[in-house]
Amino acid sequence: MFAERIDFSHEANLTIDELVKRAEVLLPETDLNILRRCYEFAEKMHVSHKRSSGEAYIIHPLNVAATLIKLKMDLDSIMAGLLHDTVEDCDVSPEDISKMFGQSVAQIVVGCTKISKIKFKTKEESQAENFRKMVVAMAQDLRVIIVKLADRMHNMRTLQYVSKEKQMGKAQETLDIYVPLASRLGINSVKADLEDLCLRYLHPDIYYRLAEKIAMKRRERESYIEETLSLIEEKMLEYSVTGEVTGRPKHFYSIYKKMHQRGVDFEQIQDLLAFRILVSNITECYKVLGIIHSAFTPVPGRFKDYIAIPKVNNYQSLHTTVIGPKAERIEIQIRTFEMHEVAERGVAAHWKYKERNKSDPAENKLKWVEELMEFNQSASSSSEFMDAVKNDLDVGGVFIFTPTGDVKELRYGATPLDFAYAVHTEVGNKTVGAKVNGKMVPLKYRLKSGDTVEILTSKTQTPSKDWLKICKTSRAISKIKQHLMKIERDEHKVLGEDMLEKALKRFDTSIKSIEKKNEFRPILERLHFKTMEELFVNIGSTHLPIKDVLVSIPSVAFTETDELEIKEEEKDLDSYYKKVAKTARKSTSKDNAVIVDGLDDIVVKMGRCCNPIPGDPITGIITRGRGITVHTVGCVRIADMEKARQLQVEWNKNYNFAHPVNIKVTTHDKPGILSKISKSINNAGINIRSAIARSMPDQKGSFIFEIEVKDYSELLKTISSIEQMEEVISVSRA
Repeated sequence: MFAERIDFSHEANLTIDELVKRAEVLLPETDLNILRRCYEFAEKMHVSHKRSSGEAYIIHPLNVAATLIKLKMDLDSIMAGLLHDTVEDCDVSPEDISKMFGQSVAQIVVGCTKISKIKFKTKEESQAENFRKMVVAMAQDLRVIIVKLADRMHNMRTLQYVSKEKQMGKAQETLDIYVPLASRLGINSVKADLEDLCLRYLHPDIYYRLAEKIAMKRRERESYIEETLSLIEEKMLEYSVTGEVTGRPKHFYSIYKKMHQRGVDFEQIQDLLAFRILVSNITECYKVLGIIHSAFTPVPGRFKDYIAIPKVNNYQSLHTTVIGPKAERIEIQIRTFEMHEVAERGVAAHWKYKERNKSDPAENKLKWVEELMEFNQSASSSSEFMDAVKNDLDVGGVFIFTPTGDVKELRYGATPLDFAYAVHTEVGNKTVGAKVNGKMVPLKYRLKSGDTVEILTSKTQTPSKDWLKICKTSRAISKIKQHLMKIERDEHKVLGEDMLEKALKRFDTSIKSIEKKNEFRPILERLHFKTMEELFVNIGSTHLPIKDVLVSIPSVAFTETDELEIKEEEKDLDSYYKKVAKTARKSTSKDNAVIVDGLDDIVVKMGRCCNPIPGDPITGIITRGRGITVHTVGCVRIADMEKARQLQVEWNKNYNFAHPVNIKVTTHDKPGILSKISKSINNAGINIRSAIARSMPDQKGSFIFEIEVKDYSELLKTISSIEQMEEVISVSRA
């Protein structure tokens, strides 16, 4: 039997009577009069609208609703499919929808409308922000995204009626945004159809060439499928196993991806056919696998067990590739009927919404959506958010085992640090090292499927900014950023409180005195701050000028003189910065490590907070009375400094002198380890200026070495030589 896909084709003659008939099959005990009323309202609202094809606009929402029925969605979703454009395109308010068809339907329609209404300056910005908004909408109600997928499916099916430029734009957006979301939601039927449609418009020459080549061999292929099906059914019958066996050619996009990845032509692709075997239970799945492997020769390395270890989108199936009749490679998927339902319809297959929106919203959220929302809080831009999330939406990845046998699925390229954060945030934050398959590895080690990872932790460890370069998953990156932001916030709070206290001394008062008079409350309310802590943080980060606070305190007699003095101080400082920058000229003296756009006699020092060394990207900060301090570009200390104080600097290539840098080494606490590390550093020709060693409570040793290196590459070589030692858990720049 040939495999039948869910047919999402455009139905030009679809009527409300036919739609209701299909809904009755899906929802047999439901009063569907409301669905008819919903249609009548939508038809009335869109009566003057036409599609690009010239058809009445109502045919679009009808087809969207039909797709949602095929995906077996609930009544509210189907109604939202009929109404999804009414708020955006017609003079209809969300309140109108809510009054007539319920709050739940209104929420879905509003969610769809918010996504559609966003307008941006550039295509890249538009796409990234659209993606971000879709994920936010999805976190509130997954049905919003499923309705949007149904909407996009029908628009892609009727894309031939718009300009070529619009076709390309819609197809690329669909491939970048909607396909990964359909994949992560596990709706493979929608994902496969959208991919083929995207290929048709993005690479029409390849699409039609594939269509032609597959059509040419249709009779031969159908004959081969029938022969193979008969053989599989016969073998299953021998072992008294009954099930449904189907075969089909692979999707065009799947073939195109193989051609592209392997750099070969269509004729060189061998595994063009896919067979599927559906049985009643899991035991029969494994029994059928044994039957297949005894009847055909399995291709080594091509077996995957997604039943024992499901994909993150709940997909379950056994995959194997075998040498079939006539020495053809064929892919066979074995799963239960229930697994197949989930594979085709994903989250829609087991949707459990009670009528009138009485269900617990938490039941309808997926864990990964909540993780995306966490990353949304720490992402600095929509583009960063989109890039990170698209990486995580790639369902294919590596399966990693904990020492107790639990499994975590991570994306390709993931490191032990990603694994640590996948286990628990605190495990990630306290990570000092990792063992993979019993052997110590660096934290940047790339994990492979089947690896068993043991994470080594220390109570004294905290996340480092360098970890952001090591991690690949959005969860790990989000958690590290959250921790770093908290530290930065704490620093700003202390600084802001100190700045305000000093400013108030000028008026013979204090924060405590002003608080007693309750004079901060109006300021907090006006600035929408909930606590004094927020006020301090904003002052410390220079987002809120001290003057704005002082003028708002009734008991502080802030005069024009005070304001002029503050302005004069700021002006004086600004003038100093400009003077240094304006009179700058480059120095090429071999005696200077850094070439500064500054004066010959100005003092240049290295920032002790980040200890820059040649090879690090650097910037200069003008410090009044102390010349110029050189920092690494990523140094936390310079994050909130005014741009006016920053100056271009570069390393002097003619300068050949050793630079001090600190490295932190964490080890198993064993006798003689300090001597062993010192010897390793000296053998590399590196001078040790100082060493601090201490034992930690968890049987580990912590060492800080101040060493002298010529540049960044020499530092990396030194770190690498220490990492080779068996007792060493981790080495990092301190």
